[in-house]
Amino acid sequence: MNKITRILAVVVTCLAIGYFSGTVTRSAITTWYPTLIKPSFNPPNWIFAPVWSMLYVMMGVAAGLVWDRIEVEKELVKKALIFFAIQLALNALWSYLFFGLHNPMLAGLEIIVLWLMIFETYLQFSKINKIAGYLFIPYLAWVSFAAVLNGSIWWLNRG
Repeated sequence: MNKITRILAVVVTCLAIGYFSGTVTRSAITTWYPTLIKPSFNPPNWIFAPVWSMLYVMMGVAAGLVWDRIEVEKELVKKALIFFAIQLALNALWSYLFFGLHNPMLAGLEIIVLWLMIFETYLQFSKINKIAGYLFIPYLAWVSFAAVLNGSIWWLNRG
């Protein structure tokens, strides 16, 4: 498999996981989510889909660049891609916990673990391909913001 095919395969996988985790989100956005008290810095709902789509593409490109080094750095690449798969699964799980179970507290605890896995993936990717590491920085920033937002929503609605 060449580099472009690997990148496309992972981008499509990331977008598919985003789409399926979004199915849980879509119904809650119009029913449960509007009933929550949100902080003043809560972005408008329309911003989430384009931001996440961009982040999934960037994640996929990063993972594809790393995967392309499998013949040269097999063990390092395998380790990095395991962290990538874990963070991607945790990413999907967050949507289920927050929007599916309507549980901001549990989602807030999970997003901490997600952030740590994203950070470790960033570190692992950076060892293999600097551009792949750089592509994870916006994702880390967005999930940092999402963690603050998640915590704020939990705090404002805890009663």
